[in-house]
Amino acid sequence: MSQALPRKPRILQTKAGKLAIVASKYNETYSDSLVEHVISELSEYLPEARVDLVRVPGAFEIPVAIKALLELEKPICVIALGVIIRGDTSHADLVARNVTDALQQLALEYLTPVIHEVLLVEDEAQAHMRCIGDKMNRGIEAARTAASMIDVFSELDSKGSLRFKPKNA
Repeated sequence: MSQALPRKPRILQTKAGKLAIVASKYNETYSDSLVEHVISELSEYLPEARVDLVRVPGAFEIPVAIKALLELEKPICVIALGVIIRGDTSHADLVARNVTDALQQLALEYLTPVIHEVLLVEDEAQAHMRCIGDKMNRGIEAARTAASMIDVFSELDSKGSLRFKPKNA
């Protein structure tokens, strides 16, 4: 895993669009910090964009909320945020794997960037480093990835390269 944040994207001059953040309430201290970092960073790169925030009880509920948003709201990008802390059972691994698979499927099905920052960490120290710290903050990384993917999709769309329009178009 990367030990540093990705480079800062350029400030995008794309059409303003709607982005959505779907964040778990579980492990609230960490997920709230991710949300704050995403919103702060996005305001720098996509100042014209509207960012909607949807909170769900836990990580497992994130994909179904994203599917509803993709069907109903048609955002240009969705950012999934959550923190799963491993315990003594395999439950965290099962949830993390299912969430990962579902998010990838939604991105492909709807041809919409779905940024995956539902973190599976070993302990609260790792959660703190990735959610609250500055060195490898996954909220900042999620915002930069979203801005980069919106730029890529805008470029593809301007060239008519998107042969298949999303189901929700």
